[in-house]
Amino acid sequence: MNEEFCKFFFIFLLFRPFRLTEPLIQGKIETTREGGDPIRVCDIIDKKKNGLALTAGEIKELVEGYTKGRIPDYQMSAFLMAVYFQGMTEEEVFDMTQVMLHSGEQISLDQIPGIKVDKHSTGGVGDKTTLVIGPLVAACGGKVSKLSGAGLGFTGGTKDKLEAIPGYQTSIPKERFYEIVNQVGVSVVGQNENIAPADKKIYALRDVTATVESIPLIASSIMSKKLASGCDKILLDVTVGSGAFMKDLEQARKLAQTMVDIGERGGVPTVAMLTDMDVPLGNAVGNLLEVKEAMDTLQGRGPADFTELCMEMSAQMLWMAELVKDHDEGRRRVERRISSGEAYEKFVEMIEAQGGSRSFLEKKENFQRAEIQESFVAREEGYLVKMDTKGCGNASMLLGAGRKKLGDTIDPDAGLVFCKKKGDYVQKGETIAKLYTNQSSLLPDAKRMLEASLFFGAQKPEKDPLILDWIGGTI
Repeated sequence: MNEEFCKFFFIFLLFRPFRLTEPLIQGKIETTREGGDPIRVCDIIDKKKNGLALTAGEIKELVEGYTKGRIPDYQMSAFLMAVYFQGMTEEEVFDMTQVMLHSGEQISLDQIPGIKVDKHSTGGVGDKTTLVIGPLVAACGGKVSKLSGAGLGFTGGTKDKLEAIPGYQTSIPKERFYEIVNQVGVSVVGQNENIAPADKKIYALRDVTATVESIPLIASSIMSKKLASGCDKILLDVTVGSGAFMKDLEQARKLAQTMVDIGERGGVPTVAMLTDMDVPLGNAVGNLLEVKEAMDTLQGRGPADFTELCMEMSAQMLWMAELVKDHDEGRRRVERRISSGEAYEKFVEMIEAQGGSRSFLEKKENFQRAEIQESFVAREEGYLVKMDTKGCGNASMLLGAGRKKLGDTIDPDAGLVFCKKKGDYVQKGETIAKLYTNQSSLLPDAKRMLEASLFFGAQKPEKDPLILDWIGGTI
């Protein structure tokens, strides 16, 4: 974001409305401070603008007032911009998380015995981990109750991927959800719209006021929803790199630590892993294409990087659920469940329990239904030394696999599958990726995007570690 523009925008929001709207200058709000004085919105904004910490009451009034429509967009925009520049203390971030958490429904998982460990990823290109770790952990004796939203960006969210399977229901009665988790061990459903409605409204405003990239606002947004989901422990996958929200490792560490602190203070032990997203995860990017890759992984035929990450995450979840004595035992157990076929069978069992069919999953052609399937070939020879992972994801979106804005329709058949990735040597004319779409008009832009995202060189690049760091807990 351009800093000079943001400063101008902040000043514009901060002063222009107050000059024009006399009643808001008076700031007559029902909430009062400890001494009985009324809390004025402009005072709250002014405190944060000057880098001062807000009280829990001030944050509560601001968030609740905006959610209920008492506070207008322009005042909340001014506050968000102030936070963007001045940040928040640990106490403020926790208080904001709590207010958003309590703005809606809080799920109770008491009907599911055992320690429930939830997993959340900050996202990336080819991130389909829930499709693997849910059944894999369940096959090892864990209980995985997962709420997933629709995706915005490169591909759909986990919800969209599962809905690409004919018959699969992501909206089921709460009692049926509990029943499936207890009987099968895993269920993935759509996120409840009543969870953290304050966050939903504030995020929409952040999206159009260039205030998304703020660690306090990101952390409180994610953790308000996670804490409302009723889990006992949380595993966070904070992705880092060109295809992730966090491009810088140190900033990613700050975000991870902030979220871990929120979870711990909220009574929910939390562990974060920082993972590389400078290269697409796995080979497939697209909804049904990713489902197929997840199925292959559960049968021991998945890409090495994706398989490794899923095993590490699953082992960590088993340890956090106290089903194994340490991470290494968890790793050995998940490896056995994959080789025995139990992990894949658990995936099929979940799909069938929620309306999908085994027969659909067993036909390979169902996962390559796109009318247009075209090879993307190399125009030069050399090592693939760098991939602009965000650009690769955007190429998939341009083929129809993702959403540019909420409400866009996703083509479940669209996407791409990489045959070559960073570090591979590529001959001129050799296939780098296979493109899938149902609209030929989408191909030219997608090809141009992919072409601009791949970089070649004479020397083989060093291999980056998949897991960059762990924060909170031990492994």
